Amino acid sequence: MTAGVLDKARDVRAEDSIDVAAVDAWLKQRVDGLEGAPNVKQFPGGASNLTYQLSYPGRDLILRRPPFGHLPKSGHDMRREFTVQSKLAPVFPYVPKMVAFCDDRAVMDVDFYVMDRIRGIILRSELPKGMTLDEAGARALSTSFIERLVDLHAVDPQTAGLADLGRGEGYVERQIAGWTKRYGAARTWNTPSFKKVVKWLEANMPADSGSCIIHNDWRLDNVVLDPDDPQKIIGVLDWEMATIGDPLMDLGSMMAYWVEAGDDRIGQMFRRQPTHLPGMLTRAEVVEHYCASSGRQAGDIRFYEVYGLFRLAGIIQQIYKRYHEKETTNPAFKRFWIATNYLHHRARGVIKRG
Repeated sequence: MTAGVLDKARDVRAEDSIDVAAVDAWLKQRVDGLEGAPNVKQFPGGASNLTYQLSYPGRDLILRRPPFGHLPKSGHDMRREFTVQSKLAPVFPYVPKMVAFCDDRAVMDVDFYVMDRIRGIILRSELPKGMTLDEAGARALSTSFIERLVDLHAVDPQTAGLADLGRGEGYVERQIAGWTKRYGAARTWNTPSFKKVVKWLEANMPADSGSCIIHNDWRLDNVVLDPDDPQKIIGVLDWEMATIGDPLMDLGSMMAYWVEAGDDRIGQMFRRQPTHLPGMLTRAEVVEHYCASSGRQAGDIRFYEVYGLFRLAGIIQQIYKRYHEKETTNPAFKRFWIATNYLHHRARGVIKRG
């Protein structure tokens, strides 16, 4: 596997620029062996928190900070994200190594943290140039991806020191109420109300199926693959929304991103990971493999699938509202309102599936 398929950062967008000198001085007080000024690049994939690469001679570091503009009260908690990964690393070996956390407003206007970079392949909507994945390899990767989720759900929160991360029973109910409120606050004139979808979710709400550590953003573009064996996952990124909750809700959230080869043109347009490749599991096979590997029963999977689609619409709409109100000019967000409408269409289709 050539170095050309490794995930690469790009030049920092002007609107996302940071005070490199201040960050460099702060880091050198806490990390031994850093020399010279870092070469700073930005990873383009994230649509929520911003991710930068700070390259020093012999060491690449990753900086994570919230986006610029208005931030919701409950989101973008850098201290929480840093703490979750620090405590999870000893019991879940795919977590990046945390380096330092900063809440000093003299360095940056918001909290941020720095971690070591995991060098590897991160898949986007298409395979990177120079990488091939045959049908057997695609199937092996997709099954491994589900099995790592099962591994995470098997971690004992008490052993990890994360037992206080959740709020106890009632997770399903809190999520439906919470995303209903968040979507309503982020809705713009060109997006649907989701009233019938929410009414269906409320009427078909099951009790919590269990309680465990969940990632809440489990996607193929949030995992790092071994450059020499791209079927092997060596890292899991973006722990911003990790919590203790219902594992089937985590599965439903993941399925919302899982676009199959047979899905329509609009679905393919918004696809963020190459789950359309020959050999990749279908959504039905994802559920089957998860249940077989975890020993859990999914019941009426439609509820979790519709929840995932509604939740994703809420996430996308929060991002789009920032663009709509000109808090960001990132062109990647321009058509997110179309994605919100499409997710509404998909959710209604799953409900009608019976």
